[in-house]
Amino acid sequence: MKSVFYALIVSILLTAVIAFSADSISPEEAINHVGQQAIVCGSVASAHYSYRSKGQPTFLNLNKPYPNPVFTVLIWGSDRSKFHDAPEKYYKNKRICVSGLIEQYKGTSEIIVRNPGQMEEMK
Repeated sequence: MKSVFYALIVSILLTAVIAFSADSISPEEAINHVGQQAIVCGSVASAHYSYRSKGQPTFLNLNKPYPNPVFTVLIWGSDRSKFHDAPEKYYKNKRICVSGLIEQYKGTSEIIVRNPGQMEEMK
Protein backbone atom coordinates (compact mmCIF):
# COMPACT_ATOMS: atom_id res chain seq x y z
CA MET A 1 0.00 0.00 0.00
CA LYS A 2 2.82 2.38 0.86
CA SER A 3 4.49 1.82 -2.51
CA VAL A 4 1.26 2.75 -4.34
CA PHE A 5 0.96 5.90 -2.24
CA TYR A 6 4.58 6.89 -2.92
CA ALA A 7 4.16 6.19 -6.63
CA LEU A 8 1.09 8.44 -6.68
CA ILE A 9 2.97 11.25 -4.90
CA VAL A 10 5.93 11.00 -7.30
CA SER A 11 3.55 11.05 -10.27
CA ILE A 12 1.80 14.17 -8.97
CA LEU A 13 5.12 15.94 -8.33
CA LEU A 14 6.46 15.08 -11.77
CA THR A 15 3.27 16.36 -13.38
CA ALA A 16 3.59 19.64 -11.46
CA VAL A 17 7.24 20.07 -12.50
CA ILE A 18 6.43 19.35 -16.16
CA ALA A 19 3.47 21.76 -16.07
CA PHE A 20 5.56 24.48 -14.42
CA SER A 21 8.35 24.07 -16.99
CA ALA A 22 5.92 23.98 -19.91
CA ASP A 23 4.42 27.32 -18.86
CA SER A 24 7.78 29.02 -18.49
CA ILE A 25 9.86 30.95 -21.00
CA SER A 26 13.60 31.38 -21.34
CA PRO A 27 15.40 34.62 -20.47
CA GLU A 28 16.09 35.12 -24.18
CA GLU A 29 12.37 34.85 -25.01
CA ALA A 30 11.31 37.29 -22.27
CA ILE A 31 11.99 40.39 -24.40
CA ASN A 32 9.10 39.27 -26.64
CA HIS A 33 6.73 39.21 -23.63
CA VAL A 34 7.21 42.70 -22.18
CA GLY A 35 4.00 43.82 -20.47
CA GLN A 36 2.89 40.25 -19.77
CA GLN A 37 2.80 38.14 -16.62
CA ALA A 38 5.09 35.14 -17.08
CA ILE A 39 7.44 32.63 -15.50
CA VAL A 40 11.05 32.97 -16.65
CA CYS A 41 13.55 30.21 -15.89
CA GLY A 42 17.32 30.35 -16.26
CA SER A 43 20.69 30.13 -14.55
CA VAL A 44 21.98 32.99 -12.43
CA ALA A 45 25.14 33.97 -14.34
CA SER A 46 25.97 37.00 -12.18
CA ALA A 47 24.59 38.59 -9.04
CA HIS A 48 25.27 41.91 -7.37
CA TYR A 49 23.91 43.92 -4.43
CA SER A 50 24.41 47.60 -5.23
CA TYR A 51 24.07 48.91 -1.65
CA ARG A 52 25.54 52.33 -2.51
CA SER A 53 23.08 52.98 -5.36
CA LYS A 54 19.72 54.70 -5.01
CA GLY A 55 17.15 52.13 -3.88
CA GLN A 56 19.87 49.60 -3.02
CA PRO A 57 18.99 47.18 -5.84
CA THR A 58 20.04 43.55 -6.08
CA PHE A 59 20.55 42.28 -9.62
CA LEU A 60 20.39 38.61 -10.60
CA ASN A 61 21.29 38.24 -14.29
CA LEU A 62 20.06 35.06 -15.95
CA ASN A 63 21.98 33.07 -18.58
CA LYS A 64 24.48 35.85 -19.40
CA PRO A 65 26.41 37.92 -16.85
CA TYR A 66 26.60 41.68 -16.53
CA PRO A 67 27.49 43.78 -18.57
CA ASN A 68 25.56 41.89 -21.29
CA PRO A 69 22.58 40.33 -19.49
CA VAL A 70 19.60 39.01 -21.45
CA PHE A 71 17.28 39.09 -18.42
CA THR A 72 17.51 40.63 -14.96
CA VAL A 73 15.73 39.81 -11.72
CA LEU A 74 15.57 43.06 -9.72
CA ILE A 75 15.05 43.11 -5.95
CA TRP A 76 14.85 46.57 -4.39
CA GLY A 77 16.55 47.18 -1.05
CA SER A 78 13.19 47.75 0.64
CA ASP A 79 12.29 44.12 -0.14
CA ARG A 80 15.60 42.45 0.84
CA SER A 81 14.48 41.87 4.43
CA LYS A 82 11.79 39.50 3.14
CA PHE A 83 14.53 37.05 2.09
CA HIS A 84 16.19 34.83 4.71
CA ASP A 85 19.58 34.99 2.97
CA ALA A 86 21.21 37.66 0.83
CA PRO A 87 19.74 36.97 -2.64
CA GLU A 88 23.00 37.75 -4.47
CA LYS A 89 24.76 35.04 -2.47
CA TYR A 90 21.97 32.49 -2.13
CA TYR A 91 20.90 32.38 -5.80
CA LYS A 92 24.30 32.86 -7.46
CA ASN A 93 25.09 30.00 -9.89
CA LYS A 94 21.69 28.37 -9.28
CA ARG A 95 18.91 27.66 -11.75
CA ILE A 96 15.79 29.59 -10.80
CA CYS A 97 12.33 30.44 -12.06
CA VAL A 98 10.84 33.85 -11.37
CA SER A 99 7.24 34.95 -11.90
CA GLY A 100 5.82 38.39 -12.41
CA LEU A 101 5.30 41.21 -14.88
CA ILE A 102 8.02 41.38 -17.53
CA GLU A 103 9.27 44.92 -17.98
CA GLN A 104 12.07 46.42 -20.05
CA TYR A 105 14.89 48.69 -18.87
CA LYS A 106 17.55 49.95 -21.26
CA GLY A 107 16.91 47.14 -23.74
CA THR A 108 16.99 44.31 -21.18
CA SER A 109 13.89 42.50 -19.96
CA GLU A 110 13.37 42.16 -16.21
CA ILE A 111 10.99 41.16 -13.48
CA ILE A 112 10.89 43.12 -10.24
CA VAL A 113 10.61 40.68 -7.35
CA ARG A 114 8.84 42.00 -4.26
CA ASN A 115 8.78 38.75 -2.23
CA PRO A 116 10.53 35.36 -2.23
CA GLY A 117 7.31 33.61 -3.30
CA GLN A 118 7.93 34.92 -6.81
CA MET A 119 11.13 32.85 -7.03
CA GLU A 120 11.73 29.14 -7.05
CA GLU A 121 15.03 27.30 -7.11
CA MET A 122 15.02 24.46 -9.61
CA LYS A 123 16.77 21.25 -8.62
